[in-house]
Order: sequence, then structure tokens, then C-alpha cells
Amino acid sequence: MGDPGLSRRGFLAVSAAAGVGMTALSGCGGDSEGGSSDGTTTIEWWNISTTEPTKGVWAALAKKFEAQNPKVKVKIVQLENDAYKSKMTALTASGKLPDIFHTWGGGVLKQQVDAGLVEDLTDRTKDFAEGLLPVAKEPYLLDDKVYGIPFDIGMIGFWYNKALFKDAGIAEPPATWSGFLDAVRKLKAKGTTPLALAGKEKWPGMYYWAYLSMRTAGAAALQKAYDDKDFTSDPFVQAGQHLQELVDLQPFQKGFLGAAYSTPTGQAAAVGNGKAAMELMGQWAPVVQADAGKGLGDDLGFFPFPAVDGGKGSITEVFGGGGGHALRSGAPQAAVDFLKFFASEATDAELVKKTGVLPVVPAAESAITDPNIKAVQAQLKAATGFQLYLDQAYAPAVGQEVNDSVAGLVAGSKSPQQVTEAITRTAKEEQ
Repeated sequence: MGDPGLSRRGFLAVSAAAGVGMTALSGCGGDSEGGSSDGTTTIEWWNISTTEPTKGVWAALAKKFEAQNPKVKVKIVQLENDAYKSKMTALTASGKLPDIFHTWGGGVLKQQVDAGLVEDLTDRTKDFAEGLLPVAKEPYLLDDKVYGIPFDIGMIGFWYNKALFKDAGIAEPPATWSGFLDAVRKLKAKGTTPLALAGKEKWPGMYYWAYLSMRTAGAAALQKAYDDKDFTSDPFVQAGQHLQELVDLQPFQKGFLGAAYSTPTGQAAAVGNGKAAMELMGQWAPVVQADAGKGLGDDLGFFPFPAVDGGKGSITEVFGGGGGHALRSGAPQAAVDFLKFFASEATDAELVKKTGVLPVVPAAESAITDPNIKAVQAQLKAATGFQLYLDQAYAPAVGQEVNDSVAGLVAGSKSPQQVTEAITRTAKEEQ
């Protein structure tokens, strides 16, 4: 996520390196409402929808909003996940944010709010926000004030190829970590790559350590460790040891350390093209698998992250989050109107049907037809605990250290103990 104290010169360098032109960056934030001489208001919308069909669906929705609001123009800036996080860290440091921007909530949003950069939406969205699913709104509530409006909610779990499982003699998805490791061994014995991983991007690997920490220590322990600035207790070390057991089996595709997530040779494509049996990913996985690869159709299945024998956590405690939109401080009314449009039943139903998101508007639930998305929703409804993505729940520097340290463990350069020590050290430095 970068350095929260990034200088102006460093900010410009990072922006140029990622290919975002200064025209786009200089248009962010400020006191202007983007008005023109003919009374048209231009609002800038930054999001991470870079894969189809979501990219096209969102562009079409922007055009639909413009048609309904002739005096408003929507300028879309779309960036891949990691590039987006880097840009937003730089923009936060510069003191200017886009009119409308993607947020996962949690500690990153809190940092932006504490810096006075985010609009308090409590009163401006009351007429429609109160009708959204409560669990979907939680990541964007800070001190009982609304700072973001969700458009998606979901969880991380294993997406698997039913045909490859059957071919390897795996009758049912594993429910325990030991059973999961056995399934990995069976797949390898059959000559099948068990898991695809985007090692280059780091955040997909973090999911393993985060879930294993939840299973060994319990979901509540992750927040307590952050509050106490101490991740060195035995359950967190054990989480790394369990991940080390998996890494030692060499379960990932060839070249995984240099692989991205959504590219034609990346993690999603490896599963979507049948070249790997599983990936640990969120509810958006089927859409990206089909965009980056061919998609598995009826051969695609979903199962929750397994329980760890002797662990304090439960298989019904889930890890994940959703997507939302926040506004820069002082954003024009047109930006609020866009949030209302995006959170309407009609828009939510369209997103569910065309992009596979889970609904945040209760009335749009009937639009779910995909059996795997229904399975994710069932897991969420039965959840007894929920943990937001660690690189969003924690302050940016701590979240980045989690990603970096776990990536080191997966690459063989860090031990389970060193992972917990590095995260603890960074957490204490945040005080």
C-alpha cells in the first residue's frame, strides 16, 4: 500500500510508474465541483473493475446515470487492485481524493477519514442507506457515522474443479486442514496442479495465513492482536506452520511467484482453463476465471476454508468483505445521487445478474441464479463470525506487512515465527 508519509515528489514518481497520467490525478479532489460554463457537473469515479463483464456493465451504468441526469458527466478511472491501492495511498498523502472512489472500509478508510478527506454520508444518504443489508454496511461505519455505501458483500473460500477432484478420487471437498492436505497430495499424485496462486501480487497469499489464524486462534483474536500490537502468540505461529506444511507440498503452479491474478497466464486463468484444481478467492472468482480463461461452467464448485483440528476457530467464521464507494470531502450532490442510483434495487439486480455480486439490497436477492453464488450466500448467512480483509482492516502499513511477510513465508524466505515478529514490529511502530 505504500508509505502513508509519501512526499509530493514521491507521489508523482509512483503515479508515473503505474501509468496514470497527471491529467487524471490533477482532477482529483479539491473544492471544485467540476462545473462547466454550460452548468454541467463532472464527477470522477475511481474503481477496480478492470475485467469483463464488470468493466462493461459499470461503464453502461455510468451512461445510464448520465441519461437520467443530463447535467452530469461521469469520468471513469479504472485500475487493477494493487495499482489502485498504491494510487490511493499516494492521493491520501497528497490530501486529495477522487469524487467517488472504491473502498473496502476498515482501517484504510479510517485513516482517510481521520485526515479529513472523506465525506460524512450519514445524513446525505439516509433516505436510501438505511434499507441496505446491515452486514454489508458495517465496514463503512466509523463512530456510528456512514462513510461509504456498499455495492457488494461476500467471503473468501475455495473454488474448485469438480472434474479434477473426481479424477483424483476426492469424493467430497475437505472439511479439515489435514483432509485438505490429503486432497492436495492426491491431486499431485494424479499429475494435477492442486492450487493456483498469484504470488506476484501478495494479497492472494495473505488469505491463507489469515484464514489459518482464524481457525487456530478464533476470529476475534485477529482484532485483539491488532489492538494489543502483538501477533507473536502460539496460535499465530501455528497458523504459519500450517501454511508451511502446505508450501512444503509444492502445491502451486509453475512460476507462481511471478504470476499475477487476472492476467491470461495468472491465477484465475489457471483455474478457469483447467490447469489447476483450486484457488482461494472471493465471490468474484467465477467471473474473473471466465474473463481471464475459459471458465469451468458446471464443473466449478465452492467450499469454505477447512477447520483446523484443535483450533479455537470454527468453520462458520468467515473472512472476506465487500466493495463500497466513498466520496471525497465536499463532493458535489451529483456524486451522492450516483451512490443512490448505484444502491437502487434495479441497479443491484443488474449487478447480481450480470456480474455475480451478492446483493446489498434485500429485494434484489431473487436475482441470484448461479448455484455457486447461492452457496456463498448460504455460508454468509450461517456465519458466526466475520473478519474483514487484513490489508483493509488494519492500518495500511500493518496490512502491507502482513501481505509482505506471508509472501516471504510462501517464497521460503521467512519462517512462521518471523512472520509474526515482523507484523508485531510494524504494528508497534504505528502507535
